Amino acid sequence: MRLRKLIEPRLDAPFPLWMIFPVVFVALYISHFTLLRLPYYWDEAGYYIPAAWDFFRTGSLIPITTLTNAHPPLPSIYLALCWKGSGFYPEVTREAVLLVASLGLVAVWRLAMRIIGVHSVAFWTVVLTATYPIWFAQSTLAHADIFAAACTLWGLVYALPDTDRKPWAAALWFSAAALCKETAIVVPLTLAVMSMARSFRVRPPSRYRYWRESLWLAGCVLPLMGWYAWHYAKTGFLFGNPEYLRYNAQTTMEPVRILAAFLHRLLHLTAHMNMFVPVLMTFAALMLQPRTDADGDERPGLSPSVLRRILYLLLVNALLFSVLGGALLTRYLLPMYPLVLLLAVSTFYRRVPYWQGLAAFSTAAFVVGLFVNPPYGFAPEDNLAYAHVVRLNEAGIAQLKARYAGATVLTAWPVSDELTRPELGYLKQPFDVYRIEDFSAPQIAAAADVPGKYSAALVFSTKYDPAVKLSLGPRSQALDERFFGLHHDLSPEAIAIQLHGQLVWEREDQGMWIALIRFNRQFEAALQMPEAPE
Repeated sequence: MRLRKLIEPRLDAPFPLWMIFPVVFVALYISHFTLLRLPYYWDEAGYYIPAAWDFFRTGSLIPITTLTNAHPPLPSIYLALCWKGSGFYPEVTREAVLLVASLGLVAVWRLAMRIIGVHSVAFWTVVLTATYPIWFAQSTLAHADIFAAACTLWGLVYALPDTDRKPWAAALWFSAAALCKETAIVVPLTLAVMSMARSFRVRPPSRYRYWRESLWLAGCVLPLMGWYAWHYAKTGFLFGNPEYLRYNAQTTMEPVRILAAFLHRLLHLTAHMNMFVPVLMTFAALMLQPRTDADGDERPGLSPSVLRRILYLLLVNALLFSVLGGALLTRYLLPMYPLVLLLAVSTFYRRVPYWQGLAAFSTAAFVVGLFVNPPYGFAPEDNLAYAHVVRLNEAGIAQLKARYAGATVLTAWPVSDELTRPELGYLKQPFDVYRIEDFSAPQIAAAADVPGKYSAALVFSTKYDPAVKLSLGPRSQALDERFFGLHHDLSPEAIAIQLHGQLVWEREDQGMWIALIRFNRQFEAALQMPEAPE
């Protein structure tokens, strides 16, 4: 009998991670297959790819072809190694990021198993995280946030449970997270403060254990400090170029802006991209009594101490990114979404009879959110809208190459980078660009005053502006315009009229558009070699 017990597998034993990782990666690869060849977009085109490209070509950790933001170098090193082995192609980059996203999802599985210990809870938490539109979209985009999120989640695997915490292992992962993106340091520092506070409520020798844990977690700041010291020695700037610092950390300190940003962050954590579906069902489930298993014991849930640590992490991250960051990008909160979903799934499991139906319904809501845009403004990188924008930009640039090769093009970011950086994957010969901030009325009026600066215009919607818009009122809109860059682009027809040009091509897709405008005046085409067929 004893030999039989040793041979038979334990049905409640956790699956080994070497079995889970390939399944997760294959599932992500198949679900993202149509996105792997897309050229670079948004901040990956604006900073992360140029920075990694500079390191790949020159070995310099300080970007050369773009302004340094003092972001830590680990993503650049990782991408350069992948390019060294497989070539500098967008699909290589996106597959490399998929590996990191898969690593993060395996961490979600392991975290759920360590604090709940139920396979089905871990499974649904991973499924919900993987299908949540923001995580799904970021799983192939080369932003530092997905790298930091994966490392942060692994740090939480060793730092969050009540028992068998390994602060040294957590410190290694948290240090890696901070070397991917500097703001990730807030997680270990928050946990260090909580451990130190806990140490004063217990007696020795337990007190010493909490002190050691706090020191390990607080020590994660040392590698980041080393990076900043080296960056300062090389550039004379501690936190990046002055304009970057002003936009992301100095102009954000107004109390009204911080409050407005905090309210946005609460919505990002609880409602954005259909997150309201599992969150509302979680609050409803809390009204039910815990269920019992067949043996009469209550189903397990999060312990009070784990729940408290998770809630503090959510609060501190919401506060931090209400103060730092000029733009309210939801990917800054990327490692927090799995924690919200873990709270939801564990509550479903503990209190609802047919709880997996609620998890499946939440998954369906997330899948809808991937394809259906919400009735309010959002960044295209929050769901698959970014792929539609990239394809619109590809089509517009193809029209520009075919019709007006050699023109000086009036446009705005990010198309301005796409037209001047062949390494981003949109063209082989760059254009000269006359760049404006956006296509709002003031910017177009200013461009109309200098018609000699450009000979064609590639204009596009810089903001998603739904036809039927959900709004929090005129005061909220005024705050968004004042603090968060909300503006309204003119229509392509209006832009053409104000610039005294002719609209020659236009395309629209899911509320976003791009258009090409020509001008009835002479322009001098630059000599260009014909591009090879693509």
